[in-house]
This record gives sequence, structure tokens and C-alpha cells, in this order.
Amino acid sequence: MTRYVLALFALLLSGCMTPAPIQPPSTFYVMRHLDTLEGSSDPDLTEAGQRRAALLADWFAEEPPLAIFVSDTRRARQTAAPLAEKLGITPRIYDPSDSRGLIMEVMKEPAPVLIVAHSNTVPDIVYALSGERPDPLVHADFGDIWRIAGKDRTVTKTRLP
Repeated sequence: MTRYVLALFALLLSGCMTPAPIQPPSTFYVMRHLDTLEGSSDPDLTEAGQRRAALLADWFAEEPPLAIFVSDTRRARQTAAPLAEKLGITPRIYDPSDSRGLIMEVMKEPAPVLIVAHSNTVPDIVYALSGERPDPLVHADFGDIWRIAGKDRTVTKTRLP
């Protein structure tokens, strides 16, 4: 009887030690909307911002996003529009005051994912996805793209020309 109990216990214990499935590395891109004039509540992109938005469509040639998230502001939608059109993706609208809800939705998407955010939300979003917080952004900080990738969530930052 003791042998039977020990064998049953060993069998149950071995079932508890099954490793968790390995999650594939994910890639996320986070950027602030592109160039706008300072002082407007919902400005359009400037000519420089429109030029960079066109460049963004080619910037993702090697690793295009499968999903794009934008806030419901003209500047965010205009930033993503050329890329979304090129890829045939309809950007998903998110509430910029709910970064936690955004992260939960982004994690459900197949990677890579692009998030077009704002100066006051980019640091929090990058931190939530990587554990690394970028410096605060000022108005002139346009064109930076943070790539968060791999199991260790390595962050690299590049800038559109």
C-alpha cells in the first residue's frame, strides 16, 4: 500500500513539474506621432511630419508590423496612415489615457506591433513593455522609434531622418 501511495504521489508530482510552454519572442515598436506645431490641441502633421510619415512606410521594410495602434488624434492617425495603407492594415484606436488597457490589447496581437503614442505616454508604454524607461520627451522630440524585442525585451532606439 505504501508503495502505491508513493508511486501515485510521484506521478502527481511529475505532472506539476511540466515546464510552461515557451512563449515566442515578441517585437514591439513605440513611437511618438510625428512633427506638429506647438500649441494646438489636435494639430495636423507639418510638412516635415508628412515627409517622415512617408519614410515610415519604407522604414519597416524588413519587419513590418502586423498590427498598428493609434490614438484618435489627427497627428497619430496621419503618422500611421502611409504605413497602414501600404500594409493594408486598419489601425486600431486606443485611449491614450489608458496605457494599461493598451498594453493588454497589444499583448494579444501577433508581433510585430507598432504603437503611435504621445510625448507624455511613450515613456510609460516603453517601460511597460520592456522594464526600461526612456527619458521624458520634449516637444521637439519627433521621429524616435523604440524597438522592444526578444525574450529579454531589449530596447533599441533609432530615429527617422
